[in-house]
Amino acid sequence: MKIYETGPAPNPRRVRIFAAEKGITDIEYIQLDLKKGENLTPEHKARNPLTKVPVLELDDGTCISETIAICRYFEETVPEPSLMGETAIEKATIEMWQRWCDFYFMLPVGMCFQHSTGYFADRMTPVKEWGDESGKNAAKFMAFLNQHLESNDYIAGDKFTVADITAVCALDFARVVGLRPSEDQTHLLRWHKQVSARPSMSA
Repeated sequence: MKIYETGPAPNPRRVRIFAAEKGITDIEYIQLDLKKGENLTPEHKARNPLTKVPVLELDDGTCISETIAICRYFEETVPEPSLMGETAIEKATIEMWQRWCDFYFMLPVGMCFQHSTGYFADRMTPVKEWGDESGKNAAKFMAFLNQHLESNDYIAGDKFTVADITAVCALDFARVVGLRPSEDQTHLLRWHKQVSARPSMSA
C-alpha cells in the first residue's frame, strides 16, 4: 500500500494515527509538497480528481481518497482494535461525534488557516473576514468540547476512537493560527494531555 500525503497537514496525520492504532505498518508514505503544487500534477489528479491528500493506493491500483474513507477501509480490513464502534449505538455515537469534530472543528481550523495566512493564494482567493470568523467558530467548539469532557474521558464514550483522532489533530493544527485552549478549559487540556501520550501520536 502507498499513501500520498503531506506530513505536517492535519488530515494525513489523522490517517497515520489511525493506522498506528491499528498496528498497520506495511504502508509506503509518499510526500507531496502542497505549496509547490505537487498535488496538482496530472499523475495525482489521476489518483484523486479533487487533488487533495491523503490518498491511499492499494496494491491493485485502486485509489481511495478522503481521510475517513481511508480510515473506514482500515477499520474493515483490521477490525481490532475498533476505532469506529462495534454495536449499532457505538457506531452511531462515534459517527455523530466524528462528524461534529470534522465539520465544526477541523473544517473551521482549516478555513482559518487558508483564509488568514494566504498559504494557497496562488490557487484560491483568501477572504480574511471568513478566516477570522472561522477561527471564532473553532474557538466556540473548543469551549463546547471542554464542557462535554467534564463528564467524559474521551469524546465519544469511554474509549479512544476516531473522533478523538480528528479532535486532537484539529486542536494541534489550530496552534498554527494562534488558537489554543484557554487555561480555564481544564477538561479539554486534561483530555489533550491524555490522548497526546499515546504512542500513535508520534506517527
